[in-house]
This record gives sequence, structure tokens and C-alpha cells, in this order.
Amino acid sequence: MCGLIAGRPGSDQVERFYPCRNAAESARVYTVDPQDHLRAELDADDHDLEILGVVHSHTHSEPYPSPTDVAQAPDPGWHYVIVGLKRDAPELRSYRIVDGEITEEPVGLA
Repeated sequence: MCGLIAGRPGSDQVERFYPCRNAAESARVYTVDPQDHLRAELDADDHDLEILGVVHSHTHSEPYPSPTDVAQAPDPGWHYVIVGLKRDAPELRSYRIVDGEITEEPVGLA
């Protein structure tokens, strides 16, 4: 599972989620499908929103950025949301990744 999140420019509040295909076709690695990414960008722009980050799942590990996640983090301004599916109940965590440094950030659900 992967997707993009969007919200108002300058805000950290998510207003839209765009499910995306995993172009990597792998359960262990994700790459947001470029066509889905473009569709999300265009729709967000049509609604005066901007892409705030990416969401993906870790099916067999903790919801913490892997070395691959860190190496592929495209934008230091993005939120990197990881849904952990290792346990009975899904676990949602969000991080900022800047110059390889990982900082967890609080997640509030409204």
C-alpha cells in the first residue's frame, strides 16, 4: 500500500489521500507510480492543495523508516507516514527525513 497526502500550502493538516499503485510491484519496496503521482499533483493543484508527503506500509517490520526509505526520501519538507502491519492492530507513525536524519513527529487524527 502506498499513496500521497495533500493539504493546504503551509499547513501540516492532511485534507486528501491519493492511493497510488506501487510501481516496484514488491511487498518490500515501494515506488509511487509516476502516473498516479502526476494525477495526485494535478488534482491537488485543482483544489489549491499541495502534496505534503507519502504514505506506505511495512508489512513485516516496525513502522520506522528503513535504510531504503531514508535513501529514497525525495523531499525534506515531506511527511513520511508509515503504517505498520506487523501486529494485530495497524500502527501509524509519521517522520521527517532531512539529510538522512529521521525525526518522528506527532500524529493527530481528527
